[in-house]
Amino acid sequence: MVEISNFKLWLTEHKNYIPKTISNTASRLKRADSILGWYNDDIYLFRLEQTDGYQALSCDVRSQIKRAVKLYSEYVNENQPQSTKSSRRKTMNILSLFANIGVAEAYLKDMGFNVVVANELIERRAILYSKIYPETHMVCGDITSKKVFDGIVQEAIDKNVDIIMATPPCQGMSTVGQMQADDIRNRLVCQVVEAVKEINPKYVMIENVPAFFTTEIVVGNDKILIPELLNKELGDKYVIKKAIIDTKDYSVPQTRERAIVLMTRIDQTKVWTVPDKDGVIITMRDVIGDIPKLDPYITDVDEKELLEIVPHYYEREAVALQISKWHTPPHHIKRQVVAMQHTPSGQTAFDNEVYYPIRADGKPVKGFHNTYKRQNWDAPAYTVTMDNRKISSQNNVHPGRVEYIDKDGQEIYSDARALTLYELMKIMSIPDTWPVPEDTSEAFLRRIIGEGIPPVFVKKVFEKLL
Repeated sequence: MVEISNFKLWLTEHKNYIPKTISNTASRLKRADSILGWYNDDIYLFRLEQTDGYQALSCDVRSQIKRAVKLYSEYVNENQPQSTKSSRRKTMNILSLFANIGVAEAYLKDMGFNVVVANELIERRAILYSKIYPETHMVCGDITSKKVFDGIVQEAIDKNVDIIMATPPCQGMSTVGQMQADDIRNRLVCQVVEAVKEINPKYVMIENVPAFFTTEIVVGNDKILIPELLNKELGDKYVIKKAIIDTKDYSVPQTRERAIVLMTRIDQTKVWTVPDKDGVIITMRDVIGDIPKLDPYITDVDEKELLEIVPHYYEREAVALQISKWHTPPHHIKRQVVAMQHTPSGQTAFDNEVYYPIRADGKPVKGFHNTYKRQNWDAPAYTVTMDNRKISSQNNVHPGRVEYIDKDGQEIYSDARALTLYELMKIMSIPDTWPVPEDTSEAFLRRIIGEGIPPVFVKKVFEKLL
């Protein structure tokens, strides 16, 4: 139940709104509460956005409701008694290994989990992590270095780390990569094992690609499967649960299979297990269906021809930038845009008899049928990869809608472009409030997001410990 009267008083005192704005904000909050009963959780707005009642509203009303919900959340958290805040749940401290920029951790602080130490090899990533999570001590360095490893372990012990969360690089095992049996990155799980032995945390989470469970690594003079290594080295002190999950089963609008290992120290009464599936599938239409059309910027034509191909380019760009800084028109070349304008939702331009993808010399492009392909509106997104800005790469093109019929009787489809970074963040379940600095490179963020694990899934896993 929402507190309308006190909320309106808070708006008057803290936001300097006129009475009409306060009344409208309260009205939109009540509307949200009627669609999905309010609960004070960072995921509430995400859940609300997936309901049929919310989806049926106009774009303007949805925008007003989102704003009202965010204000009410601010009011509730500001006015909650300190004793209630501190006693709501016991804080658990986390060491995050191979942390990248912390995509997976986006919801953990609000849940009562405190990432006190993190480690990342690449300096650029470590710097951005520290900007997003300034309260976490980031150790930038190679964990295979004894000096770096020992420093991380000692700090984790000093700060009473309860949980180790590790997402070792997966390129050596990924079907998108080279899958080399002797890839040194496959052995980084050994550092995780050693850290668990020395820190002795209550719980451990390891996440990777499904091939993690079928990959052999060399330890000493022997080859051993990674699951067998975990059982051999840690099975006497930890209950080890393993699963392959698809994030689409956990309120994430994206198909993304991952291998998950959850370990529980044998003296703990609560065993960490993978959560049950939600039983609800969130589609592309649910998560980005209300976003207005956006045309690509065509790099190899002049402005006159640009506006002949996409007449509404500038007005749609202006609307997009009001939605988010990260919702900017992707840049593509003319022949790719034209091919996608003639490609329906869920289909590939390779099925076009007339507007088949061509190279600069006019010859047909040779490629897989998951490239030059539009996503499906009524299914979760395909797995987001690091190379997500190209029409010619895997499943990167917006689903689109029929825009008009041309003079030849051909259906022309909107959004002949790759998904924007803003849309990718939605598909990855990254919260709108995630404090990534505005001067961050878009190209850099795109690649990082393609490596991450959706934070809503991580949230659901950590909820099992509350």
